[in-house]
Amino acid sequence: MGYPRHVAIIMDGNGRWAKQRGLERFEGHRVGAESVRDIIEISVDVGVEYLTLYTFSTENWKRPKEEVYFLMRMLVDLINEETPELKRNGVRFDVIGNLNIIPQEVMNSISLAKEETKDCKRLKLFLALSYGGRTEIIDGINKLLKENKTAVSEEEFTKYLYKPDVPFPDMLIRTGGERRISNFLLYQIAYTELFFVEKYWPDFREDDYLQVLKQFSERRRRFGGI
Repeated sequence: MGYPRHVAIIMDGNGRWAKQRGLERFEGHRVGAESVRDIIEISVDVGVEYLTLYTFSTENWKRPKEEVYFLMRMLVDLINEETPELKRNGVRFDVIGNLNIIPQEVMNSISLAKEETKDCKRLKLFLALSYGGRTEIIDGINKLLKENKTAVSEEEFTKYLYKPDVPFPDMLIRTGGERRISNFLLYQIAYTELFFVEKYWPDFREDDYLQVLKQFSERRRRFGGI
């Protein structure tokens, strides 16, 4: 088995990384952004087609207002700064999640980045922003109810997910040493290969990613068969 077509990542450990070093949590998020750049670049190089990064969950809105503001501000800056590089590298930018509550300034940057990279074809990058797996499923059910449908197959229900044309993840990586999914792509990861990494996200770089990709290539996926 070769490299995965679709990689999903839970980028965990920014705050703990900073705490270990006596730094503010903000610094962990800032350094974590450097890991994002590395992983995007490597994904392009090795031929990954889809990369979904768990950037900000629906639960993250409960964090202190100062941290939420910093994260939104950093997101605007990063999107604006990185869009030209994404375009040069053939990376198409998009987001998934409940975007109705995202600040307008963030949405403006998202819209611009999507427009600038819409013709890119090497890698499709999705930021899961204000995202929750349960919310995505409920949103899909509500769409069905509005269409007065009373029963659907699994194949039909897939069409009501946020990005129905995107293949389900082949592998999911979670950094930071935790062993849970945290409400991420719950419907999509039924047969996804899971990899839990001890390193905090700011320390997860090229060699670590390549090592996990190699481990994936050595697994045999049976999808319930023999």
